[in-house]
Amino acid sequence: MAMADARDEYTQALRQGQKEYKELIAAGKTPFPAVLDELLEDALADASVDIGLVEIPAERIVGTKSAGRITAFTASFLPLLNPNSEFAGKWINLCSAHLGDTGIRDPIVCFEYLGNFYVQEGNKRVSVLRHFGAPRIPGMVRRIVPALSDEPRIRAYYEFMDFYKVSGLYTVQFRRPGDYARLLAYLGKEPGEKWEEQERRTFSAYFHYFRDAFNSCSGKDQDILPEEALLLWLEVHPYRDLGALSAGELKKSLSALWPDVITSTQQSEVKVETEPVAEPKSGILSRIISSAPDHLNVAFVHQLDPKTSGWVQGHERGRKHIEEVFGDKITVRSYFDANHAAEAEAALEQAVADGADVVFTTAPKLIRATLKIAIKYPKVHFLNCSVDQPYSSVRTYYGRIYEAKFLTGAIAGALAQKDRIGYIGSNPIFGVPASINAFALGAQMTNPRAQIELRWSCCEGTPQADFFGDGIRVVSNRDVPTQDRMYLEFCNYGTYLLDDRGGLIPLASPVWVWGSFYEFVLRTIFAGNWKDDKSAPRAVNYWLGMDSGVIDIELGDRLPAGVRMLIDILKKDMRTRSLDPFFRKVIAQDGTVKNDGSRHFTPDEVLHMDWLVENVVGSIPSYDEILPESQSIVRKLGIYRDQIPAVKETIK
Repeated sequence: MAMADARDEYTQALRQGQKEYKELIAAGKTPFPAVLDELLEDALADASVDIGLVEIPAERIVGTKSAGRITAFTASFLPLLNPNSEFAGKWINLCSAHLGDTGIRDPIVCFEYLGNFYVQEGNKRVSVLRHFGAPRIPGMVRRIVPALSDEPRIRAYYEFMDFYKVSGLYTVQFRRPGDYARLLAYLGKEPGEKWEEQERRTFSAYFHYFRDAFNSCSGKDQDILPEEALLLWLEVHPYRDLGALSAGELKKSLSALWPDVITSTQQSEVKVETEPVAEPKSGILSRIISSAPDHLNVAFVHQLDPKTSGWVQGHERGRKHIEEVFGDKITVRSYFDANHAAEAEAALEQAVADGADVVFTTAPKLIRATLKIAIKYPKVHFLNCSVDQPYSSVRTYYGRIYEAKFLTGAIAGALAQKDRIGYIGSNPIFGVPASINAFALGAQMTNPRAQIELRWSCCEGTPQADFFGDGIRVVSNRDVPTQDRMYLEFCNYGTYLLDDRGGLIPLASPVWVWGSFYEFVLRTIFAGNWKDDKSAPRAVNYWLGMDSGVIDIELGDRLPAGVRMLIDILKKDMRTRSLDPFFRKVIAQDGTVKNDGSRHFTPDEVLHMDWLVENVVGSIPSYDEILPESQSIVRKLGIYRDQIPAVKETIK
């Protein structure tokens, strides 16, 4: 290539660099490459390791090792110095070599820190190669390993180092713990399983293809990574589709999912609704301009059957309630036994085909199928019975059961013998530690010496028999799934007394009143209050409590009159929200003061509690301690779900 042509290339690159410089300055950003030495001034590094020769993704080269000569380049390594400078001459010579027979052969020398690369030797080589769109640049790499900490980005990077050992890929850099395990699961690979060269090449090609679709959808100001968007896409679509869809089809599929991409990557934006939204006043004008429906087709999709599941019975009771309330304004259908992905998707497709306007899926296990179908039918309202799901296409709902647990704890404290109370926890999922803690604080209110001895039904053992053998006579078990008093009276659920012969005397139990929630949702839609803003998507989690009627408490007939009177008073205060179980001094098992008594916990703090209060004896079980039949829900809603290795998926 003639030197004159190489000079023309420099002139073109310089114009692009000057344009980028102005744009970055106008946006209030630094126009130059980052400097690793400056980044490490306030960071703790644990070690450095030679990685050897690496095919570095060009876009991951973001800076230089030291500050020398960074003003010669823009942030993306476009040149900034005038064409007559010594720098420009060397750049032009490299450009001529790159396009000639010689080529640029020598690898650059650089450092890698948190998945990004900082050049020590070869800045101009990077500039020339990136100007010509080279996807990868060979480099001799030394990795700076940050000190391990609880910071999510650092934990994710340590997971990356394990991922790199088996994949040899720098292509994806997640910021959240657990995402590498999820990716491997979607690709059908086990953690620690070595990648073949063809697998590495295929994934790199697929990811580059996906990133093009991502770039056409994303806004410049959105803090979203293409690899994070890919994870959500793979939750809905099989991996093989990345190689089967055309560019237009892939872009269309990602565009349909884009509102959920935004909300799932910005989980702090999840809106927790803790009380029903008031209906607007119904005037003549509002009725004229309202798009509120006159009739709704409502569908319930259940994982199991009411003949075998008390949980489904509770939701079916809620279905009967709305039929009685709304009469011929609604048409309701129920679909059962959607216990596997294919069955769930088929049931949801059938519900839509049957004309459903609103679809309730009543188990956390159904969330993935619900999301997949919701994206396909954006005009249908989909809700899933679970918590902490960061999707805008599917709203989730659950109850603040901890409020009623506080009341049953007060009962247990009043009736405890020798200050000891047994508690059988269900699963270590969102909201359960809050229920345990609220129960313990309720017991402490009526008996300051009360100790809660914690066991788990999701682990091996016989908790009730153990309590009886240890002389514990007041026990809290699972919560009643429906308002049917049979569950309370038979003592399969709730808080009860064990007599000296092992007989059970029911005391009380929290109950779910699903009809109140379903009525609230339908009234919201009929009133025209359901808002879906695609331009500003948000994830909505309904988490309603005793003030809404979604949670209540059933009292046993043999509960002492004085205790019953106390609970009636506390129940009224809970319903008016003048009583908050955690608005007091709260001390954890390790002695940490979680609340000095001057504030209310936020809904997020309550929902994500992963600690226990000081008068609880016991601990939260690890995933490995949980029985296989309980592991599925812990994967979906577990308080430490990001730390659980994902399950390998079958690639067909």
